[in-house]
Amino acid sequence: MYVVFLAGGIASGKSTLASLLQTKGAIRIDLDEVSRKVLATGSPLLEEIAQIFGDDVLDSEGNLRRGLLARKAFATKEATRQLEAIELPAIFTELKRNLSRIKQESPHVLCIVEIPCLDRMGEALNLADEIVVLKAPLAQRLERAEKKGMSPQDFTQRAALQPSDEELVRIASSNQPFFSSVIHNTGDPFDLEEAASAIVSRAKDSNTV
Repeated sequence: MYVVFLAGGIASGKSTLASLLQTKGAIRIDLDEVSRKVLATGSPLLEEIAQIFGDDVLDSEGNLRRGLLARKAFATKEATRQLEAIELPAIFTELKRNLSRIKQESPHVLCIVEIPCLDRMGEALNLADEIVVLKAPLAQRLERAEKKGMSPQDFTQRAALQPSDEELVRIASSNQPFFSSVIHNTGDPFDLEEAASAIVSRAKDSNTV
Protein backbone atom coordinates (compact mmCIF):
# COMPACT_ATOMS: atom_id res chain seq x y z
CA MET A 1 0.00 0.00 0.00
CA TYR A 2 1.22 3.47 -0.89
CA VAL A 3 -0.07 6.22 1.41
CA VAL A 4 -0.22 9.84 0.25
CA PHE A 5 -1.09 12.71 2.57
CA LEU A 6 -2.72 15.65 0.75
CA ALA A 7 -2.10 18.91 2.61
CA GLY A 8 -2.99 22.52 1.89
CA GLY A 9 -4.82 25.51 3.26
CA ILE A 10 -8.57 25.86 3.25
CA ALA A 11 -10.02 25.66 -0.31
CA SER A 12 -6.64 24.79 -1.81
CA GLY A 13 -8.13 21.89 -3.76
CA LYS A 14 -7.41 18.83 -1.60
CA SER A 15 -10.86 17.31 -2.09
CA THR A 16 -10.80 17.95 -5.84
CA LEU A 17 -7.47 16.17 -6.22
CA ALA A 18 -8.56 13.36 -3.89
CA SER A 19 -11.71 12.81 -5.95
CA LEU A 20 -9.65 12.72 -9.13
CA LEU A 21 -7.34 10.13 -7.63
CA GLN A 22 -10.36 8.08 -6.59
CA THR A 23 -11.35 7.83 -10.25
CA LYS A 24 -7.90 6.35 -10.84
CA GLY A 25 -8.48 3.61 -8.28
CA ALA A 26 -7.25 5.20 -5.06
CA ILE A 27 -8.95 4.69 -1.71
CA ARG A 28 -9.74 7.99 0.01
CA ILE A 29 -9.72 8.98 3.68
CA ASP A 30 -10.82 12.47 4.70
CA LEU A 31 -9.67 13.42 8.19
CA ASP A 32 -12.58 15.84 8.45
CA GLU A 33 -14.87 12.83 8.03
CA VAL A 34 -12.85 10.92 10.61
CA SER A 35 -13.30 13.88 12.96
CA ARG A 36 -17.06 13.74 12.48
CA LYS A 37 -16.97 10.04 13.34
CA VAL A 38 -14.99 10.44 16.58
CA LEU A 39 -17.31 13.31 17.61
CA ALA A 40 -20.53 11.49 16.75
CA THR A 41 -23.42 11.39 19.20
CA GLY A 42 -22.48 9.28 22.20
CA SER A 43 -18.75 9.91 21.90
CA PRO A 44 -17.08 10.33 25.30
CA LEU A 45 -15.22 13.32 23.83
CA LEU A 46 -18.40 15.41 23.64
CA GLU A 47 -18.64 15.89 27.39
CA GLU A 48 -15.10 17.24 27.50
CA ILE A 49 -15.81 19.54 24.56
CA ALA A 50 -18.95 20.86 26.26
CA GLN A 51 -16.99 21.56 29.45
CA ILE A 52 -14.51 23.71 27.54
CA PHE A 53 -16.68 25.35 24.87
CA GLY A 54 -20.01 25.48 26.68
CA ASP A 55 -23.05 23.23 27.01
CA ASP A 56 -24.72 25.02 24.10
CA VAL A 57 -22.44 23.22 21.61
CA LEU A 58 -24.68 20.18 22.23
CA ASP A 59 -28.36 20.16 21.42
CA SER A 60 -31.08 18.74 23.67
CA GLU A 61 -30.45 15.23 22.31
CA GLY A 62 -26.70 15.34 22.82
CA ASN A 63 -25.82 15.94 19.18
CA LEU A 64 -22.86 18.19 18.46
CA ARG A 65 -23.80 21.57 17.00
CA ARG A 66 -20.84 21.59 14.65
CA GLY A 67 -21.36 25.07 13.25
CA LEU A 68 -21.39 26.64 16.69
CA LEU A 69 -18.37 24.63 17.81
CA ALA A 70 -16.50 25.69 14.69
CA ARG A 71 -17.25 29.37 15.35
CA LYS A 72 -16.00 29.03 18.91
CA ALA A 73 -13.02 26.78 18.17
CA PHE A 74 -11.74 28.85 15.25
CA ALA A 75 -12.17 32.18 17.03
CA THR A 76 -8.62 32.10 18.41
CA LYS A 77 -5.50 29.96 18.11
CA GLU A 78 -5.83 29.01 21.77
CA ALA A 79 -9.38 27.74 21.25
CA THR A 80 -8.31 25.81 18.15
CA ARG A 81 -5.49 24.15 20.10
CA GLN A 82 -7.93 23.23 22.89
CA LEU A 83 -10.18 21.41 20.44
CA GLU A 84 -7.22 19.73 18.75
CA ALA A 85 -5.91 18.48 22.10
CA ILE A 86 -9.22 16.68 22.61
CA GLU A 87 -9.91 15.27 19.17
CA LEU A 88 -6.54 14.73 17.46
CA PRO A 89 -5.46 11.69 19.53
CA ALA A 90 -8.77 9.99 18.70
CA ILE A 91 -8.49 10.98 15.04
CA PHE A 92 -4.97 9.55 14.79
CA THR A 93 -6.07 6.29 16.42
CA GLU A 94 -8.94 5.98 13.95
CA LEU A 95 -6.64 6.84 11.02
CA LYS A 96 -4.18 4.11 12.00
CA ARG A 97 -7.06 1.66 12.35
CA ASN A 98 -8.39 2.56 8.91
CA LEU A 99 -4.98 2.28 7.25
CA SER A 100 -4.37 -1.08 8.87
CA ARG A 101 -7.74 -2.37 7.68
CA ILE A 102 -7.20 -1.09 4.13
CA LYS A 103 -3.74 -2.65 3.98
CA GLN A 104 -5.15 -6.02 5.03
CA GLU A 105 -8.00 -5.87 2.55
CA SER A 106 -6.11 -4.24 -0.37
CA PRO A 107 -2.34 -4.51 0.19
CA HIS A 108 -1.53 -3.16 -3.28
CA VAL A 109 -3.56 0.02 -3.35
CA LEU A 110 -2.96 3.76 -3.42
CA CYS A 111 -4.50 5.37 -0.33
CA ILE A 112 -5.12 9.14 -0.25
CA VAL A 113 -5.52 10.93 3.08
CA GLU A 114 -6.79 14.53 3.12
CA ILE A 115 -4.96 16.36 5.92
CA PRO A 116 -6.46 19.66 7.16
CA CYS A 117 -3.75 20.21 9.80
CA LEU A 118 -0.34 19.01 8.61
CA ASP A 119 1.41 21.06 11.28
CA ARG A 120 -0.40 19.09 14.00
CA MET A 121 0.29 15.59 12.67
CA GLY A 122 3.49 15.02 14.64
CA GLU A 123 4.67 11.40 14.54
CA ALA A 124 1.62 10.49 12.44
CA LEU A 125 3.54 11.93 9.47
CA ASN A 126 5.50 8.69 9.50
CA LEU A 127 2.38 6.89 8.27
CA ALA A 128 2.84 8.54 4.86
CA ASP A 129 4.95 7.40 1.94
CA GLU A 130 4.45 10.77 0.26
CA ILE A 131 3.20 14.21 1.26
CA VAL A 132 1.71 16.49 -1.38
CA VAL A 133 1.20 20.18 -0.63
CA LEU A 134 -1.34 22.07 -2.72
CA LYS A 135 -0.73 25.79 -3.10
CA ALA A 136 -3.09 28.40 -4.52
CA PRO A 137 -3.39 32.20 -4.33
CA LEU A 138 -5.42 33.36 -1.33
CA ALA A 139 -7.90 35.30 -3.50
CA GLN A 140 -8.56 32.22 -5.58
CA ARG A 141 -9.06 30.10 -2.48
CA LEU A 142 -11.54 32.66 -1.12
CA GLU A 143 -13.50 32.53 -4.37
CA ARG A 144 -13.69 28.72 -4.16
CA ALA A 145 -14.79 28.86 -0.51
CA GLU A 146 -17.53 31.38 -1.29
CA LYS A 147 -18.85 29.11 -4.06
CA LYS A 148 -19.21 26.39 -1.42
CA GLY A 149 -21.23 28.73 0.80
CA MET A 150 -18.55 29.98 3.20
CA SER A 151 -18.63 33.64 4.14
CA PRO A 152 -15.53 35.79 3.48
CA GLN A 153 -15.28 36.49 7.21
CA ASP A 154 -15.32 32.79 8.10
CA PHE A 155 -12.75 32.01 5.39
CA THR A 156 -10.42 34.80 6.51
CA GLN A 157 -10.67 33.74 10.13
CA ARG A 158 -9.91 30.10 9.40
CA ALA A 159 -7.14 30.83 6.91
CA ALA A 160 -5.40 33.10 9.43
CA LEU A 161 -5.21 30.22 11.91
CA GLN A 162 -3.62 27.84 9.41
CA PRO A 163 0.08 27.59 8.58
CA SER A 164 1.24 29.39 5.46
CA ASP A 165 2.00 27.53 2.24
CA GLU A 166 5.68 28.05 2.95
CA GLU A 167 5.34 26.43 6.37
CA LEU A 168 3.46 23.47 4.90
CA VAL A 169 6.20 22.97 2.31
CA ARG A 170 8.83 23.15 5.06
CA ILE A 171 7.04 20.47 7.08
CA ALA A 172 6.55 18.25 4.05
CA SER A 173 10.18 18.51 3.00
CA SER A 174 11.64 17.96 6.46
CA ASN A 175 13.95 15.04 7.12
CA GLN A 176 11.32 12.31 7.27
CA PRO A 177 11.09 8.92 5.51
CA PHE A 178 8.70 10.12 2.81
CA PHE A 179 8.75 11.79 -0.57
CA SER A 180 7.27 15.27 -0.86
CA SER A 181 6.02 17.39 -3.74
CA VAL A 182 4.22 20.68 -4.34
CA ILE A 183 1.29 21.28 -6.67
CA HIS A 184 0.37 24.81 -7.75
CA ASN A 185 -3.40 24.55 -8.08
CA THR A 186 -4.35 27.68 -9.99
CA GLY A 187 -7.54 26.19 -11.38
CA ASP A 188 -6.40 24.51 -14.59
CA PRO A 189 -7.99 21.02 -14.64
CA PHE A 190 -5.14 19.76 -16.83
CA ASP A 191 -2.60 20.63 -14.14
CA LEU A 192 -4.45 18.57 -11.53
CA GLU A 193 -4.91 15.70 -13.97
CA GLU A 194 -1.19 15.72 -14.68
CA ALA A 195 -0.40 15.87 -10.96
CA ALA A 196 -2.75 12.98 -10.21
CA SER A 197 -1.17 10.84 -12.93
CA ALA A 198 2.29 11.58 -11.51
CA ILE A 199 1.18 10.47 -8.03
CA VAL A 200 -0.26 7.24 -9.42
CA SER A 201 2.98 6.64 -11.34
CA ARG A 202 5.12 7.14 -8.24
CA ALA A 203 2.88 4.77 -6.31
CA LYS A 204 3.31 2.08 -8.96
CA ASP A 205 7.06 2.65 -9.07
CA SER A 206 7.21 2.05 -5.34
CA ASN A 207 6.36 -1.62 -5.96
CA THR A 208 3.66 -1.44 -3.28
CA VAL A 209 0.78 -0.77 -5.69
